[in-house]
Amino acid sequence: MTKYYLISTALFIFSLTACAQVDNNKMISNDEFRNLIKSNPSTIILDVRTVEEVNGQLRKIENAIHIPVQELSRRINELEQYKDEEIIIICRTQNRSSAAVDILIRNGFKAKCVNGGMIEYSAKAKKE
Repeated sequence: MTKYYLISTALFIFSLTACAQVDNNKMISNDEFRNLIKSNPSTIILDVRTVEEVNGQLRKIENAIHIPVQELSRRINELEQYKDEEIIIICRTQNRSSAAVDILIRNGFKAKCVNGGMIEYSAKAKKE
């Protein structure tokens, strides 16, 4: 059973990485993201990291909606009220947020992911 779980998890992560190639129309730079949330605090931000990652050493983004990417398809109805707005998606590095963009777009949402994810966001915040 444990071996099956490990193989399934590895395949899931590999599939997310394989899907991580996002065209530039579905992506914003980390600098654009930082400017956007400063100029428009009501920006809809979806953090698709795991609970452990959100509570870990990388920063949290104030007012972000947290739905781990593994749960996004079954919890997509929680985002229905934002269907007419652009949703900015972030994860640790960008791999999962790229997959989340595809899920949201397939379900009629407007979405972009943040290039470089929370690793780049946190690194730049430390320099400020």
